[in-house]
This record gives sequence, C-alpha cells and structure tokens, in this order.
Amino acid sequence: MTPDEIAKLPYRPCVGVMLINQDGQVFVGQRRDRDTEAWQMPQGGVDKGEDPRAAALRELWEETGVTADLVEILAESAGWLPYDLPHDLVPNIWKGRFRGQEQKWFLMRFLGADDQVNIETGHPEFSQWRWQAPDQLVDKIVPFKRAVYARVLEEFAELL
Repeated sequence: MTPDEIAKLPYRPCVGVMLINQDGQVFVGQRRDRDTEAWQMPQGGVDKGEDPRAAALRELWEETGVTADLVEILAESAGWLPYDLPHDLVPNIWKGRFRGQEQKWFLMRFLGADDQVNIETGHPEFSQWRWQAPDQLVDKIVPFKRAVYARVLEEFAELL
C-alpha cells in the first residue's frame, strides 16, 4: 500500500484501560505476539453499536480475567486519541482496512487481589503481566503508541 492509500483509510475505534492498583501502579502485559519487549495496557476494538465504557469492561475481562465488579471507573479521556501504525504493518493488521486506531481511554482502580488477575483467557493476549510505575509506561511501549500513552498519563495525572 502506498502512503497516500494508507492516509485515506479510517481509524479503528478502540478502547484502552489504565488499571491501577491500590499503590498507584499500572497493569501492563507483555504481548504474546512479539519476540521483543512489547508491554502495553489492556486495549481492544469497539464492536459496532457497543458503548465505549461497556467495551472497556469487556476488553479488560477478555485480556486480564478481571470482572467489572473488581474495578471502579475513575475517569475517561475527554476525546478519542488516534495513532497511526507504521506503514509496513498496515497491510498485515486488521486486513489492511485501518491506518491505525482511535482510542477512548478509561482509568480504573483495581479493587481485587493479584490472584484474581488471569491472563490465561480464552484468547490470551499477554504472556506475562506486572504492576509498573506510571512514569515507566512510555519507555516500555512500542514507539508508535508512545504519544498516546503520554497523553493518557497527562490526562489522568491528577488521579494517579
């Protein structure tokens, strides 16, 4: 695909979850589909007609096993935060239908215990997980998502 063709593609609607524990650390998972370090917060697509808040709770459950009764939603991003995929990835991800994602982010407090996190879900996304300090998030994420992570941290800073 040419850069001009990619520029005409829409963004995929997506949600992201910044899950914090009682110590203010953030849940991150190592992506299963990467050979190198690629830690990220839970995120995923919004189904057609699905409310973003419902999508965020669904994605959190699908990726971490954490159910809605184990979280308190503290905030949501004011708007949708887009990022573009590197051009060489566009044809290979989502069948080449999207240039990247446009994400609505939710800050949630985890009310459960660590043993209630289960990344061995029906379709596991993560090979391992950990709690990480918020100021370490941006450095560990893949480069094309760093600007979005920085904006999420900035937007939720008062609550972290």
